[in-house]
Amino acid sequence: MSNHYYDKTPGTAHNRQTHDDKLRGQAMKFVTDAGVFSKAGVDYGSRVLIEAMELGERDHVLDVGCGYGPIGLSAARIAVNGHVTMIDINERAIELAKENARLNKIANVTIVQSDLFEAVRNERFDAIVSNPPIRAGKAVVHRIFEEGHDLLKEGGSMWIVIQKKQGAPSAFEKLESLFGEVEEVTKDKGYRIFRARKEILQSN
Repeated sequence: MSNHYYDKTPGTAHNRQTHDDKLRGQAMKFVTDAGVFSKAGVDYGSRVLIEAMELGERDHVLDVGCGYGPIGLSAARIAVNGHVTMIDINERAIELAKENARLNKIANVTIVQSDLFEAVRNERFDAIVSNPPIRAGKAVVHRIFEEGHDLLKEGGSMWIVIQKKQGAPSAFEKLESLFGEVEEVTKDKGYRIFRARKEILQSN
């Protein structure tokens, strides 16, 4: 049986829990389960990203590897007049994210199971946010950067959280090779928040 949070169908027995939390100063409630990332509550890296990410209130945002939803649902509260699409390969995570959207009365979201970007290839986004699945390997993380770049609108931004010890320097280099502008927005307890902005092509 598969037991990784980045597997399509987790094989671990269910162990549902409910956690009360506060993100960006707003109370939230999350149902979690075994077989998904950070089942014991919102992880520190995601918290740092949630606090740091800057989104417009009308932005169309994509949350890659949404898990049970803390980053994407927080983004939906920022982009209150926009829309957030949340994707994950893990079917258990997707069901939890849908449940948590209802639980927190957040309606401006679309939550779909997707193997990386398969379900959203025809869409374009103002921003992409992700706590990428490091344990899935560097090749997967770099695909998120490469294919995500193509799905961003010109001038759009990708927001990434990654630990220094889990490859932040090489991730920064990869982002620099793809994007016109990359900055380290903040760092906290070994976590780095990178914002990579897609170039605006000059028209004649």
